[in-house]
Amino acid sequence: MERTPIPVLTVQTAPYEDQRPTGGGGLRRPTALFESQRNYLPNFVQSLLSSVDLRDRQGCTMVVGSDGRYFSKTAIEIVVQMAAANGIGRLVIGQNGILSTPAVSCIIRKIKAAGGIILTASHSPGGPGGEFGVKFEVANGGPAPDIVSEKIYQISKTLEEYAICPDLRVDLSRPGRQEFDLENKFKPFRVEIVDSVEIYLNLLRSIFDFNAIRNLLTGPNQIKIRIDAMNGVMGPYVRRILCDELGAPANSAINCIPLEDFGGQPPDPNLTYATALLEAMKGGEYGFGAAFDADGDRYMILGQNGFFVNASDSLAIIAANLSCIPYFCQMGVRGFGRSMPTSTALDKVAKVMKVPVYETPAGWRYFSNLMDSGRCSLCGEESFGTGSDHLREKDGLWAVLVWLSILAARKQSVEEIVRDHWAKFGRHYYCRFDYEALEPRTAYFIMRDLEALITDKSFSHQQFAVGNNIYSVERTDSFEYIDPVDGTVTKRQAVLSPLIAIALKISQIHERTGRKGPTVIT
Repeated sequence: MERTPIPVLTVQTAPYEDQRPTGGGGLRRPTALFESQRNYLPNFVQSLLSSVDLRDRQGCTMVVGSDGRYFSKTAIEIVVQMAAANGIGRLVIGQNGILSTPAVSCIIRKIKAAGGIILTASHSPGGPGGEFGVKFEVANGGPAPDIVSEKIYQISKTLEEYAICPDLRVDLSRPGRQEFDLENKFKPFRVEIVDSVEIYLNLLRSIFDFNAIRNLLTGPNQIKIRIDAMNGVMGPYVRRILCDELGAPANSAINCIPLEDFGGQPPDPNLTYATALLEAMKGGEYGFGAAFDADGDRYMILGQNGFFVNASDSLAIIAANLSCIPYFCQMGVRGFGRSMPTSTALDKVAKVMKVPVYETPAGWRYFSNLMDSGRCSLCGEESFGTGSDHLREKDGLWAVLVWLSILAARKQSVEEIVRDHWAKFGRHYYCRFDYEALEPRTAYFIMRDLEALITDKSFSHQQFAVGNNIYSVERTDSFEYIDPVDGTVTKRQAVLSPLIAIALKISQIHERTGRKGPTVIT
């Protein structure tokens, strides 16, 4: 029986002024906004698709995945219907719509796709009262560069219509190929539902010595581990890779069922929200603990008795122990990258290893250029994003496997490895204060006053007394980044000053704003 072609419709719409991507081609807003504002999601998806040149878009392949949060299935259906109407030839989607951010990057690079769309709001809360997001990955498997984000925004401001196939329905639960005939299209539109883990797992097998990790987890001197997926996308990956593949007991993994509201907690791997893991680790039964955020690109490491490894130390320790990873023994180490807010612990390791360090603004897209040009092998951010040139995204599970590889090779505990690192390279301190839901006007005045203080010439070389210690301001800066690959200049990305001076200023800001809420100090 001949199938009736699915109609392609053009829907009239009106532009929104607030759809500027916040970086990496991503838009993150309250879920209620996506649900209540007419055409809010279709508008942004159309702007995103239109940012790809028509010649490159027609018949191309794109990858689609989500972290499983509330509204994801509805959004995937809209993305599929609009991709078909806009000339995309094939979509590769994780089974049940589930794909971690690292897995999307992996698949894009493996199949040479034109890009990908990830439906995630990272570590932000889920559920109807939470947040939702749409993120665009480009052909190298990394976040969209600023020029693409700006193009998306400019299109969004003048958008008058979008194309969609509202009658197209895809079964996300059924692995395999599904084909659809569309009106006025010569070739059928294809959707391939793939195993969410397999392609990514195969990449990890080529990077690590799985036998060494398996022996650490199952051998005569095995350690007990505790892994918290925080009811995000990483549950299937943790069970398949750490439990099934590497032999960790099934009860090593907790909160492994992806939930639309992440169990009512923000899926943020830190000491404030990963409390179940922290309490379990404090008991001393487990030698290694880790947690992941909603889309699997960020992580946290804990040692026995709840010993916390901050993100900057983790990055530096990984850098100092890359010889434990077969991938780096084969590929070599060309350089390191870190975001400006990340401590200089990595720099000390780089100096000993005689490799360059690139200091970038916050945002993984800045690392992608460095890795594509062969300048950077390992990079990271103080927000617990770490990764290497195996992908163009930060990769939480990769970082955890690196740590397990280090434990297997050095036969020391997490705390012993960290303290040995401090003894060799020195210990670095930094603070992070999270300001949540600030009014834009308040945020503007905070940054204006802080920048005015720090960039004043009289501030440099000032001294501050804390207890019996005297601290001097070594340097201050309004951070500016010049990309060594293409010369692009990114200005006013941050204000830089020693910790003690920033802390004193922040105390004044707290008094001014009446700030309440979590403060992360590491």
